[in-house]
Amino acid sequence: MKLNIFEEKILFSRLKSKDKEAFIKAYDLYIDDIYRFVYFKIGHKEEAQDLTSQVFLKTWNHIQTNSLTDHKTLRSLIYKIARNAVVDYYRENSGKIISSLNDENNEISIVDANQNLARQMEINHDFSLVEKKLSELKDEYNEVIVLRYIEELSIGEIADILDKTKGNVRILTYRALKALKELMGENEK
Repeated sequence: MKLNIFEEKILFSRLKSKDKEAFIKAYDLYIDDIYRFVYFKIGHKEEAQDLTSQVFLKTWNHIQTNSLTDHKTLRSLIYKIARNAVVDYYRENSGKIISSLNDENNEISIVDANQNLARQMEINHDFSLVEKKLSELKDEYNEVIVLRYIEELSIGEIADILDKTKGNVRILTYRALKALKELMGENEK
């Protein structure tokens, strides 16, 4: 269930007044999206679950200690905290972890039941290739592609999360897609 802009503003104002019920609603609303975002960034189910829990704990602590005036939307605030948590995770675990989006127990599958088998196989192959090539992109490009096309955030929300202007995010997205296309083109050669 996605909120319209009016509903999100109401929820955000309730959070500013430290309403616990509003936080529970926000948690229920964003838990799956944040987990998916974190999982795509670190690639391990258990660590992603732990980190997602930490994100919501940090969000609640932020709400309790700050006025929340520095963020335009609740969604961008939570994603920004998630992004920072992922950065902290890699700082703490640098050199210890090899990332993979698919591990042997939890393979990611994107399947539409309305498609035929041949098309499903083609999509799975394409997804695997894109997934592999995403990991070859520099982190900044990887992140903007995940936020824009997997998490389906707006340019404005991404700008808020990355502390960039909307124009910078558009340029970054263009460059990231261009780099990804070049990498995909290398595979065809």
